[in-house]
Amino acid sequence: MMVPVRCFTCGKVVGEYWEEYKARAANEEGDEDPEKVLDELGVERQCCRRMLVSHKDLVDVVAPYQ
Repeated sequence: MMVPVRCFTCGKVVGEYWEEYKARAANEEGDEDPEKVLDELGVERQCCRRMLVSHKDLVDVVAPYQ
């Protein structure tokens, strides 16, 4: 649904990176490499990177049914 605020594995805050990651990974000039975006944002641990890369934002899809 919504991006988790903290990493499930290590507990680091990852929710603050979601908006910028989403915007930069799907920009109009062509997709930036997710690896490069996460490196520039300072997300180093693989468990935290997984939280952002594997998340599918479904809030807009589910919202009408609530």
